[in-house]
Amino acid sequence: MSPPARKRLMRDFKRLQQDPPAGISGAPQDNNIMLWNAVIFGPDDTPWDGGTFKLTLQFTEDYPNKPPTVRFVSRMFHPNIYADGSICLDILQNQWSPIYDVAAILTSIQVSFIFSLNLSELNSFILSYHCDACCVPVIDYTTCDCQ
Repeated sequence: MSPPARKRLMRDFKRLQQDPPAGISGAPQDNNIMLWNAVIFGPDDTPWDGGTFKLTLQFTEDYPNKPPTVRFVSRMFHPNIYADGSICLDILQNQWSPIYDVAAILTSIQVSFIFSLNLSELNSFILSYHCDACCVPVIDYTTCDCQ
């Protein structure tokens, strides 16, 4: 394990403990600073309001030069979250910067609950084929039994 990655993650953890963003918590798993558990509470006035969503963050020795792998452990439907829990978010992909810390990552994910502007192509397609009455995914609007 790279000492700079460990040092940076310790700093991120300390900052998250001292000044946690609203609706977010996170900490390393057991004695492994490279694997974190996190919780994001659903933002008010969104479909996720009142929800508690668990995530894992897996860091490599390349952190902070490379982003962690972030996955939702909790099942949820969101245009930026795939069925396996992986997240389509620009800062975790092509817009990553070493300036981002754990608090910024989790805050960005929470904000994506409010502003789902960067829809992945696959999930945009899925969203376009759901029943407006019951939100069940359908092949076309004539295949839902709720109407």
